[in-house]
Amino acid sequence: MILAEPFKTLWQGRDPFAEVERLQGQVYRELEGRRTLRTEVDGRGYFVKIHRGIGWGEIAKNLITAKAPVLGAGQEWRALQRLHEAGVPTMTAVAYGERGNNPATQHSFIITEELAPTISLEDFAANWREQPPQPRLKRALIAQVAHMAGDMHRAGVNHRDFYICHFLLHTDKPVTAEDFRLSLIDLHRAQVRSETPHRWRNKDLAGLYFSALDIGLTRRDLLRFLKGYFQKPLRQSLREEAALLRWLEGRAAKLYKRKQRYGDAL
Repeated sequence: MILAEPFKTLWQGRDPFAEVERLQGQVYRELEGRRTLRTEVDGRGYFVKIHRGIGWGEIAKNLITAKAPVLGAGQEWRALQRLHEAGVPTMTAVAYGERGNNPATQHSFIITEELAPTISLEDFAANWREQPPQPRLKRALIAQVAHMAGDMHRAGVNHRDFYICHFLLHTDKPVTAEDFRLSLIDLHRAQVRSETPHRWRNKDLAGLYFSALDIGLTRRDLLRFLKGYFQKPLRQSLREEAALLRWLEGRAAKLYKRKQRYGDAL
C-alpha cells in the first residue's frame, strides 16, 4: 500500500480498498474485473483504475490465445516507476494498493494525477494530410516520440498499446518546435523486464507505425524516427535492422487492412 497526498490524509485510519470503491466521477470503462474513472479531490483531477480480478477462466483464455493477461494495477505501477527512473515523461501515481495472492481474485488499484490540459497526438495530427504542420514542429515531435520510444524499450518496458493516441501533448502554453511537452499514458498492459525482448519491442513499433499511417508522414519522416529511436547512424540502423523494417511494413499493412474492414471494432 502506497499513499501520497491528498489520499494519505483523506484516507487516514480507513480501509483504502473500501474508500477507492466509493470514489465518484466520470466512468470511462466499466468491465466485470476493471473500472476506470476520473474523479476530483480538492479541485484537482485524478484517474482511478480499480482491478477486481479476472477469474481463472479469463486467465486461461488469454494464455491459450498467447496473450499476457492483465492481472492487476501492479503492472502499471511498475511500468510508471521504471519510466520515471529512465526519464520518460509519463503519469504520476499518487496511490497504489494490492491485496490477495490469488491472481484470479486479487483486488488492486492505482490513482494517477490527471494530465491537463492536453490533446492526444492522434487528434493533434488528424488533419496533417490536408493542413501540414510547420516542418520544424513535425520534425521535433517525431524526434521526441522516437527518443521516448527508444528510452522506454531500453529501460525494459514494452507498452502493448503503443499508438500515437497514447502520447499526450500538453497545451497549457502554445506548442512550438522549441517548446512543447509530451507524456506517455495508458500503461495498464505494460510489461517490465531487465531487457525488452525483440518480439515485444517489434510489436510496439508496429503498433506505433500503424497508428501513424493516416497522418501524412513521408519516408524522410520515418527515417528521422529510426535515427532517433536507435540512436545510431542511419546507415548502420538500416543495415542492422533490415529484417525488422521489412516486418514492420508488412505488419502495419496487415493491421491497416483489418482497420479498413472492421473499423472501430479492431
